[in-house]
Amino acid sequence: MRPPFLPHAPIGIYDSGVGGFSVLADIQRLLPRERLLYVADTAHVPYGEKTAEYVLARACRLADFFVSRGAKAIAIPCNTATAAAVAQLRARHPGLPIIGIEPAVKPAASLTRSGVVGVLATSGTLASARFAALMAREAPNARVLMQPCPEWVTLVERGELDTPAVQASVDRALTPLLAQGADVLVLGCTHFPFLQAALRRRVGPDLPILETGAAFARQLQRRLAEQGTLRPSGIGRCVLLASGDPAPLRAHARALLGQAFPVGALPADYC
Repeated sequence: MRPPFLPHAPIGIYDSGVGGFSVLADIQRLLPRERLLYVADTAHVPYGEKTAEYVLARACRLADFFVSRGAKAIAIPCNTATAAAVAQLRARHPGLPIIGIEPAVKPAASLTRSGVVGVLATSGTLASARFAALMAREAPNARVLMQPCPEWVTLVERGELDTPAVQASVDRALTPLLAQGADVLVLGCTHFPFLQAALRRRVGPDLPILETGAAFARQLQRRLAEQGTLRPSGIGRCVLLASGDPAPLRAHARALLGQAFPVGALPADYC
């Protein structure tokens, strides 16, 4: 039987790569005292074009790693991994708070005036039963246009955030959505907020572009508070691990978050 969770234990966080950095920033702001252990599964990026079975297998392996490190919670700021694995992980690790992320379909359905919402995500997220259930539950009266953007993950992983290639890709994805009347856009992948400059250049300053990083961080805070494991004092620390080459992760952290983190390699047994 697993011992009780302790306030000083780390929080495990993982994504296929650096997309989760967009949510990591929200977690650090809201939970500045916590010890964070972030795994970028870069040996297997991108998740969005892989099978659900593959993504689930990686989720189980990484969850086992976090459990081996005594994690008091696991946060999954990856829509594709959430869709493929969060229910199974919760069944495998009962009692361990496991926080998944979902596209902001509900607030988008409330905001739209045209009745048309555009969702930008990976193919894996859009094809999942979890996303279909989310649409049926939260946006039954809206027309939801689904736009897979698999190359956006690759662009962000390469450090291309605001180049002519990025703008061309953004324009190709958004033009048909806007032409069909979408007046709210949902970013259904945590890599995509890093392309805000190109997105805003296409849609202008006023069209709502929704992401869920802040809400995700609040849910993580709530779950820790419910189990009494918020770290009451101390200075927070975040360590980054990569299943692939750790060197690019250090550079990405500086570029995307403006911070220097300790960076290392994920133990080989979990790669």
